[in-house]
Amino acid sequence: MATIAMKFGGTSVADIERIRHVATLVKREVERGNKVAVVVSAMAGETNKLVAWTNDAARGINNLAIPDQREYDVVVAAGEQITSGLLAITLNAMGVKARSWAGWQVPINTSAVHGSARIEGVPATEMKRAIEGGEVAVVAGFQGVAPGVRISTLGRGGSDTSAVAVAAGIGAARCDIYTDVDGVYTTDPRIVPKARRLEKIAYEEMLEMASLGAKVLQTRSVEIAMLHRVPTRVLSTFTPDVGGTLLCDEEDIVEKKPVTGIAYSRDEAKITLHKVPDKPGVSAAIFGPLADAGVNVDMIVQNVSEDGETTDLTFTCTRGELTRALAAIETHAKDIRYRSVTHTADVAKVSIIGIGMRAHPGVAQLMFRTLAEKGINIEVISTSEIKVSVLIAEEYVELAVRALHSAYELDAA
Repeated sequence: MATIAMKFGGTSVADIERIRHVATLVKREVERGNKVAVVVSAMAGETNKLVAWTNDAARGINNLAIPDQREYDVVVAAGEQITSGLLAITLNAMGVKARSWAGWQVPINTSAVHGSARIEGVPATEMKRAIEGGEVAVVAGFQGVAPGVRISTLGRGGSDTSAVAVAAGIGAARCDIYTDVDGVYTTDPRIVPKARRLEKIAYEEMLEMASLGAKVLQTRSVEIAMLHRVPTRVLSTFTPDVGGTLLCDEEDIVEKKPVTGIAYSRDEAKITLHKVPDKPGVSAAIFGPLADAGVNVDMIVQNVSEDGETTDLTFTCTRGELTRALAAIETHAKDIRYRSVTHTADVAKVSIIGIGMRAHPGVAQLMFRTLAEKGINIEVISTSEIKVSVLIAEEYVELAVRALHSAYELDAA
């Protein structure tokens, strides 16, 4: 007997029939003798509808463009509450004792940053007592309670984060994330049909893959799983007995290939500041205003100064932040003192990830040679201990991913 957490996304609970299917999966775990907490998302499309309503309501009053974020959270959190109630009703009808829990009832304590709050703790004392008594806890994902006893939401993908945090809070033996794919693949199977499903992946690798464009898990959920060492499985709601991928410690993986997977992101924009003074303090003058504007800078490269006086500096951000970044740079032009600025959104990032890089020399060289053989120019490079990322023209993304997947022998036999 073990305590487990199960999480079901929007497509898994898209209608009553699918909610019934989810209930059968929960009931199966109960019949195996497990104690269960279930975290659910809103029905597919429901959150988008609620967000649209909040925006329409705000624009209809004094022409406000942005709704009050505290009230925004009240509205958009409703989708998960509906799903949790429906699943609890269904389980009870099947003879499984169940109760729904809103985020504030658990409680899932969060920061006060409404719309993108961060989880600060999940004491879950009463809920743990109910689970120990044999009751299935059905938790509304994506939401928590901020200081002042206000409903808060965790941002897109927050239900994954809720699930792993709840698993850590109740001391679960594992957290099962049910979604519409049957695990984590070496790359996007839509681009590379020979992509392989991984049986295991290290927390660090999954964190890199999630942050570099893989959409299987939300980055913060992986962070929490790694911090609290919560074994986390990704598996399909619709074929739950087929495979799945386990997130685990590096020590639990016997075979450590140099590269585990290839990730890519099209949501990239590149900005270059030309003829920036080459002296101390200039980087702070550039990236300070960008941080204040909420721009998340990713890759950075500074050219060697030819005359010892000026240099070019290039960095990337998401396409959605491009306008904000340019505005911040223009506002502080006198402090930065650049001669000109150029930008483009016709770029993409391709990354190789693998804990095996630590012990295998020449991994980056193979990446660069493979891309060169395909005539793909590298514009920016960034590295960490277990990943290498390159910025390339967007039109070459699929070619690059396929070529690298073969070069590192990741294709399925």
